Amino acid sequence: MKIMVVGGGGREHTIIRKLKENKTITEIFAVPGNGGMAKDATLVNIGAKEIERIVEFAVKEKIDFAVVAPDDPLVLGCVDALNAIGIKCFGPDKKAAIIEGSKVFSKNLMKKYNIPTAEYETFTDMDAALKYVETSKIPVVIKADGLALGKGVVIAESVDEAKAAIRSMMEDKIFGDSGNNLVIEEFLTGPEVSVLAFTDGKVVKPMVSSMDHKRALDNDKGLNTGGMGTIAPNPYYTEDIAKVCMETIFLPTINAMNSEGRTFKGCLYFGLMLTPDGPKVIEYNCRFGDPETQVVLPLLESDLLTVMQATADGTLAETEVKFGNKSACCVVMASEGYPQKYETGYELTIPESLPHNAEVFVAGAKLSDGKLLTAGGRVLGVTAVADDLKTAVSFAYDAVKEVRFDNARCRSDIGQRALKALK
Repeated sequence: MKIMVVGGGGREHTIIRKLKENKTITEIFAVPGNGGMAKDATLVNIGAKEIERIVEFAVKEKIDFAVVAPDDPLVLGCVDALNAIGIKCFGPDKKAAIIEGSKVFSKNLMKKYNIPTAEYETFTDMDAALKYVETSKIPVVIKADGLALGKGVVIAESVDEAKAAIRSMMEDKIFGDSGNNLVIEEFLTGPEVSVLAFTDGKVVKPMVSSMDHKRALDNDKGLNTGGMGTIAPNPYYTEDIAKVCMETIFLPTINAMNSEGRTFKGCLYFGLMLTPDGPKVIEYNCRFGDPETQVVLPLLESDLLTVMQATADGTLAETEVKFGNKSACCVVMASEGYPQKYETGYELTIPESLPHNAEVFVAGAKLSDGKLLTAGGRVLGVTAVADDLKTAVSFAYDAVKEVRFDNARCRSDIGQRALKALK
């Protein structure tokens, strides 16, 4: 079988590594991939948003199955275009991908179908939004409606900060057209949990829960990033809470999308807050999270391709989705200065084998004259699996010491909040 994976980050590298365990796969193409994936897949120099070129390539290479991993090509209709020429895909079509593509859509969906989420209002007029936050309870959350590389959310600690965020999104267009509409919502408190779930539009099979670390610096200080590390499973997400989420959030969301004529197939990501009033949805993503994928998929014992095909074929109910009873930790190594200004082009050294069988999933690197060079803010994630979380964290940091590039930095406290919760 020939497989095509659309995307070029650490999430895609993790997916490719997991797919390689299936011996029926003869070749995997990464479109565009990155230099750090070259040993695991054939790199194809086509951008993830170049839908027409992706389709042409898939026809030329006689691709048997495609995995469309990032949000942009999903929202742009990459799955629709590939399905139209008879290529089955893992991922939602354009109509279903709107659940991430528009925060206004997803908030209105939750309100209509009584899915628990934060109280909110939506705005297309800047003056109305500015007036609204004058009487809002602080802190307040300001969200750009569309895709913004995971950065379109501001938690404002004052009215002035809220107004500045509104102006930067709606007037200065820092997220382009994504800021034309805004969601302003109440600030929820409680532990955050990420739950990725396989779904074929009928059944939902959740993956192991995880905890992301969004802030750039230790002790959850600094700016929000795309994620500086993750652990799985999340100790706050108990079996009882999982049952509540299935009954009040997961299945109602799938049923709501079906009722709207937007059947969702693929991976639906639930960003949850375990509030004093019960679990609530902070956000939906229409795809695997990054870097959550880097701890969730290494714990998957079932064959990934089989599960992905079942979501496309509508046979997930009869397909086993099994996770090992272990823990995983991923530490992201980033370029100094990320998520703001940073320098790239430093040589990257990744040993052939790492202590404790840890794995490196490369997110931002390129090949130049046979050398691997840094080419992004988040350069790579180092993931270790162990029987318990404390050991997984220790193993991951042991492996981090073996990976080298100038200008590297990482948080030193990934997993510490979860370890405290376990005590």
